[in-house]
Amino acid sequence: MTNHFGDVAGHSKLIFIIGANSAAANPIGMKHFLQARDRNSAQLVVVDPVFTKTAAKADHYLRIRTGTDVAFIYGLLHVIFKNGWEDTDFINARVYGMDDIKAEAGKWTPELTSDVTGIPADKIIQVATLLAKTKPATVVWALGITQHSTGTSNTRILPILQLVLGNMGKNGGGCNIIRGHDNVQGSTDMCCLADSLPGYYGLDEGPWKYFAKSWGVDYEWLKARFAAPEWMTAKGFSLAKWWQGVLQEEKTYSSSPIRALWVQGNGITSMTQTAKVQEALDKLDLLVIADPFVNEAAVITHQKDNIYILPVATQFETEGSVTATNRSAQWRSKVVEPLYESRPDQEVMFAFAKKFGFYDELTKGMKMGVKDRQLTHVKDTFSWPDDASLEIARTIKTIGCDGWTPERLRKHQENWDMFDPGTLLGSGPVAGEYYGLPWPCWDAKHPGSPVLYDIGTAVNEGGMGFRNRFGLEHEGVSQLPDRSVTVKGSRITGGYPEITKENIETVLGIQLSAEEKERMGANWKVDFSGIIQEKCREAGVAPYGNAKARVKVWEFPDPVPLHREPLHSSRPDLVEKYPTYADQKNNFRVAVRFISEQKAQEWVKDFPVMLVTMRVVNLSGAGMLERTSKYLSHITPEMFAHIHPDLAAGKGLRDGDMMWLHSPQGTKIKVKAKFSSTVTPDRIALPYNFAGVMQGVDMSSNYPDETRPYAVGESSNTITNYGFDIITQIPEYNAGLCRIEKA
Repeated sequence: MTNHFGDVAGHSKLIFIIGANSAAANPIGMKHFLQARDRNSAQLVVVDPVFTKTAAKADHYLRIRTGTDVAFIYGLLHVIFKNGWEDTDFINARVYGMDDIKAEAGKWTPELTSDVTGIPADKIIQVATLLAKTKPATVVWALGITQHSTGTSNTRILPILQLVLGNMGKNGGGCNIIRGHDNVQGSTDMCCLADSLPGYYGLDEGPWKYFAKSWGVDYEWLKARFAAPEWMTAKGFSLAKWWQGVLQEEKTYSSSPIRALWVQGNGITSMTQTAKVQEALDKLDLLVIADPFVNEAAVITHQKDNIYILPVATQFETEGSVTATNRSAQWRSKVVEPLYESRPDQEVMFAFAKKFGFYDELTKGMKMGVKDRQLTHVKDTFSWPDDASLEIARTIKTIGCDGWTPERLRKHQENWDMFDPGTLLGSGPVAGEYYGLPWPCWDAKHPGSPVLYDIGTAVNEGGMGFRNRFGLEHEGVSQLPDRSVTVKGSRITGGYPEITKENIETVLGIQLSAEEKERMGANWKVDFSGIIQEKCREAGVAPYGNAKARVKVWEFPDPVPLHREPLHSSRPDLVEKYPTYADQKNNFRVAVRFISEQKAQEWVKDFPVMLVTMRVVNLSGAGMLERTSKYLSHITPEMFAHIHPDLAAGKGLRDGDMMWLHSPQGTKIKVKAKFSSTVTPDRIALPYNFAGVMQGVDMSSNYPDETRPYAVGESSNTITNYGFDIITQIPEYNAGLCRIEKA
């Protein structure tokens, strides 16, 4: 989130929600959206293929055909540009590449947009007018935007809309991406991903050497942990297609097939292609599950041997910080000691490291510290979680975690009642700080940044410009803004580059001592001495620079976002005009099908019904925790699909009948038909919160004694269509087709 829920509740005059059902997925956020209506007379616009509980509260509901979000936003932009409603001053001063966006938007008349998206032309004009005339407006999205083969383009076009309207860096504006699970933001910040290091540092040699230094280990030793040196800087298998590394069905780019899988803290059935997941699980030599509750990975496999379930402690039995959806850290204290034989996550990892001979290297970073401006070994023991938190604060500079010391975070926890929920600003013992020190929190004196890219607030009070990440110019055009974009209180007028050892004296107009030059890191991202940040604080500048936002990403397959039909399109007449991407030879070590899958056949002939996945508020993710509660399970005791009565009638189905849903991949699930007018007769919607049944076969007998949940059912991801984002490889959960038969 660029802003936070309290900011939306206090300032937003219009809340544009697309691809998110906050009432089910983030009820706390929904409460703030409704507060904005009460306090600011804010209008709520909801765009979703399903009439959700969030849509039921909307002033304007637009039902969109899945997979057409880019086309829809261009339709809005067409109206905005045509009427001259864009924020020209903001664009000219702070944005690069908008002419290309304007040219693409010029093609998307309301009539064309309506044909592609299914949204009436008059509604497109009405909502575009509202967005242009209502300030400030915020844009909210979630997985309904990201989970597409064009997910990267979707997540780019929405910030572009806000840049056009001048809503970035403003109270009540911004882009607010809501997380549906506790600490999702924290897990991504720590990069539980296959293509980067913690803090979004890349996999190049430089970042690896930086982390080796931070961890106090020899870089050559670290490199030797890989089968070959080239694997150190190559992406790993993604969570979405790890199974391909086992099955080796298509060409993979790896040192060897995957033979063992360790699952810790992730519902494996929350991934698509569940039948392939099952097939891969059956082929493994070793499966280890480390979770407080039984992960379905241990249940849906036919394996009977070499499966180990390790009982890991819950959050109530551990201590440390999590990161909320608005980038704020929250310290949590241990409530009880781990029950029975369960152990905290770190103890499981420590035991693993001891067994395989790298415990000293794993824990050495927690014994390091900065002394006399230099990183050095400062003690022979460590204290968990404090020293782990200090290691993170010392190392993760890219997003600004420098100020996240355990002492500060504990102080916020102890004085949570002293913070204003609308502004996050503290008083009394925490005066002048924002709750949770939302990153970037540049140093131990910085208050945190509640609203990103706000040039009207001094850097030392949470303000900043856009980050300079892509050079100083492109195609002869400066990537730095003019003098009008001066961050409040900054010594530098206008834009400036990210601060490095090489340019700091020139950019900040200072003279360094010989000792400072010797101890300073090459740039602000790798400077353990803290000198660069100290000098930036004195000058009132953010170390990452002050640049223009770019809407043209020249490294991507689509430099500006383009509408491309889903791989399994419900409109074959549009596939020729808006085809998907060329097949990928190697992304996350595997080949990925795009155009070959889209053109394999006219899918809609055999699979005429659109397929949409959704959440239910009482379950979360794969539901492996919530379905162990008889009270939560009672609300939705069995797997179902919302189906319109007219569609059901054509299949001979009555409300409550069982039906088979078939996918283009040849998989099927058996679920209960639940009549609902929330969907139209051309689509169905089903939750993804169930597991334990595979293609009609109840596998819940595989649960260890007394661990079977109160509710089991088919996983919707068994029939989620094949498809992955071109950049991130996130699965295309939300733009598929199916065929319905009465069971």
